Amino acid sequence: MHFVFDLDGTICFKGQCVSDKIAGCLEQLTQAGHEVIFASARPIRDMLPVLPERFHNYTLIGGNGSMISQKGSVKYVESFLPEVKNALLTLLEEHQATYLIDSEWDYAYTGAVDHPILNNVDVSKLAQKLPLASLKSIVKILILTADDMEGLAAKLLPLGVVIHQHRNEQVLDISPQNIHKWNALQKLGVQPRQFIAFGNDANDIPMFKEAHHAVMIHHHAELAAYATESIPNEGENQEERIIAKIRELAETVTV
Repeated sequence: MHFVFDLDGTICFKGQCVSDKIAGCLEQLTQAGHEVIFASARPIRDMLPVLPERFHNYTLIGGNGSMISQKGSVKYVESFLPEVKNALLTLLEEHQATYLIDSEWDYAYTGAVDHPILNNVDVSKLAQKLPLASLKSIVKILILTADDMEGLAAKLLPLGVVIHQHRNEQVLDISPQNIHKWNALQKLGVQPRQFIAFGNDANDIPMFKEAHHAVMIHHHAELAAYATESIPNEGENQEERIIAKIRELAETVTV
């Protein structure tokens, strides 16, 4: 069985690396013959610092599905079409937006120097911060601030892009059309009802809809409608509850 794990708020917390306890549990999954896949809103570049190095060769889905890395190498990238990219950049300028914009590896950033999002950006210094015009392609946009954020969001909709607003961050997360975690899983040959998903936010909805079993960490009002069950993220035993659920599910499904 495929086990698909979101990262932030699901198996790692407050920007910290996946703990040794959870990492050991995930290794036991693979030793038992299951496949572990990590799927995050982070680009691949920013997934690596929160994953123990031994997981860097696993299948990684980054940028909400716009990137796939296997065996330590990026194999698939989906960027905005040129006409959509141009329309997006025009809107950003029109609304005086600040942003974090990712290409396949490098990025452009115009937000505040103390914005909390920077705590998760290129922590391992693997990329370059470049002027926007120097990015060869754009795979993901985080709008951090803008004049009339709601109005900007309304203008984005006709472009056909995928928009998420994360629970704990007042930002707009924009991906190319039809790009989401389930789309990436399909590219990997994963079939509906043939995987177990763990997640905590609205960007996990597409894969929750198709999962054999979907476990929500904490509570998200939109995601809850598609979750099979939930695990509270409160108290000292949070990781133990997650580990226990992983092991329970691993014993109830075939490899």
